This record gives sequence, structure tokens and C-alpha cells, in this order.
Amino acid sequence: MGRRTPGSAPTLSDVAQHAGVSLATASRAINGSQTRVVGEELRERVLASARALGYAPDANAQAMARGTTRAVGVIVHDLTDPYFAAVADAMSRAATERDLFLTLATTGNHVEHLAEVVAQLDTLRVRAIVLVGGRWKANQPTADLLSAVDRYVSRGGRVVTIGMEVPGVDSVNVDSEDGARQLARHLHRLGYRSPLILSGPELHSTAVTRSAAFVRALADEGIAVHPDHLISSDFTRTGGAIAMRMALEAGVDVDVAIAMNDVMALGAMAEARANGVAVPQELAFTGFGDIPSLQDVIPSLTTVHIPSSSLATLALNLALDGPGDGTGDVTVPVMLVARDSTPERAG
Repeated sequence: MGRRTPGSAPTLSDVAQHAGVSLATASRAINGSQTRVVGEELRERVLASARALGYAPDANAQAMARGTTRAVGVIVHDLTDPYFAAVADAMSRAATERDLFLTLATTGNHVEHLAEVVAQLDTLRVRAIVLVGGRWKANQPTADLLSAVDRYVSRGGRVVTIGMEVPGVDSVNVDSEDGARQLARHLHRLGYRSPLILSGPELHSTAVTRSAAFVRALADEGIAVHPDHLISSDFTRTGGAIAMRMALEAGVDVDVAIAMNDVMALGAMAEARANGVAVPQELAFTGFGDIPSLQDVIPSLTTVHIPSSSLATLALNLALDGPGDGTGDVTVPVMLVARDSTPERAG
């Protein structure tokens, strides 16, 4: 058997020589193989040699041999957004429970970069990829994204989306329609009749879905939304502030502002206060999402709770065990959380 330099780490070649097998057999026994299986007796002999020599297998070599790793790739648009951060954190915990690692990537709010990020995760041989967040309706899944997904899936990978539609891909969705109905009934019961909808970007799939759901749900309760009371802006805190400023400058006569996510609601509330509006006495507010930071908001914000842990667990389960052909869609229920920002209207 060849000599090693004293103090140097043992190599796979050392293990092969110690076990009396070829280097290829030692590699298949330790790293696994997509095409050939080593007999149990021979495998145990190689592993015994590895233990005797103190050999530590190379994770990259194992990934190349097996075509996958113990890592799961998660792509979000913006980690500074509390919703994305909460989902990413829940994904990390769900992965840990399955003895997997999380590889987190972001598009920086550039949906057109999704294909590139998927391709990069493909080179890392992650076991599955979860795409989190909406998309721009003017930017349907591009040929580049579909090709990147197809290449990854053809090599044995699995892709799942949360709140995004990609043909042939399993998805986990939030029941925005029911959330809108619950909130509309709540507002009607409290006496609100003149809503302002801070609808988010006009072409963002999540914003469009939620704002349309609210218009329908409010109409079902006999509450009409005036066309001038639908204001589009960015899906951010700044976007909420800008939308509220536009509403105030236009002099709209409303009694409740319904934002399509919580961060928009927080920006709008701050802008209303800065302009002398008493919140919630003169103008009530609602959001959507129930992000963790709401516990520090005064008045506490009425919102629709999205269970981020459930989203993450369901997405990971679909990625690892689902059908993988686009038929594994799951819709997650949501729940109204009534708080101080929507007091009962007098009279």
C-alpha cells in the first residue's frame, strides 16, 4: 500500500488500497451511484477501511455521484420583505426537520432573473427548488425560465412554487379569495361602507388577485368600491405611503383603507398620521399577511393571517414527495385577525 505524508488527510485512493478494491468501487461504495450498486458485503468492507483510516467523504463528490445533495434551494424576491423573510425562515426549519440544508437565493425583485438563479442552483445539484412569490403578469414565465426548469427536472430535480404559477410545476397557494371574504364581512359588520383599496402594482399577480378578490367580496356585502378609490403603487411600505398621499391629495371620502399586504398598510398609516389624520378614529386600516413585526404596531393592525410555517412545510413535502407534474397544487387556508385598527363605526 502506498505511503501517505505524515499528518495528511487520507484520500479515497488510500481507502481503496486499504480495502483491496478499485478506486471506482470505493467511490461507489462511499459516495453512491446513479447507475451501479455495490454489494453490501463489499460496501461494508470499504466503509470499515474508511473508518479505520479516518477518511471523510467529500460532499461535492457525493453530489456528483448521486446527482443530488442534501440541500434544498429556495428563491425569494426580496429578503428585506418580512413576508419573504418569514417564509424563508420557516423553510429553513422545515428543511432541518428533514435533515436537509437550505440554500437561499434572491432575485433582488427582478423576476427576469429567475431563470439564471434556477440554473445556478442546478449546478449545485440541490435536491429541490422552491420559488417563492408572485410574478409580473406582463412577464409570463419566459422561455428561459421554462427551459431552466425543464433542464433541472430532467436531471431528477423537483420544483415547487409558492404563490406563483409555472406550467407543469406543483404549487402551494394562499386562499386570498376567502381571506378577502372574511375581511369584507368583518368590515361590513362594523359599519364601514366607503373603502379605499391600496391595490399594489397593477401587473403584479399577487396584488391583482387580492385586489380583485376584495372588490368582489365587498360587493357581495353590498359595499361598492368607487373606481377613484382603487390606487396602485409599489408592494412596499413606501408604496403604501405614496398611495395614501395620493388619496389624501385627491380628497377621497373613505372610512377604511385596505392594503394588499401589511407593509403597505404600515406605510399608509404613517403617511395618514403625518397629514393629521386620526388613526383609527377617522380612518381605519387593514393589511394582509400578519407579518411578525405587527406586534409592535399601534394601533394593532387588523389583517389576514397567512401561516408561513404551513406554506413552507407543504412546499417542502411537495418538493420531496409530490407528483412533480403540476397536479400537486395545494391551497392554504387563511384566517381573519381582528385588531384595534378597525374599531366599530359609531352610528
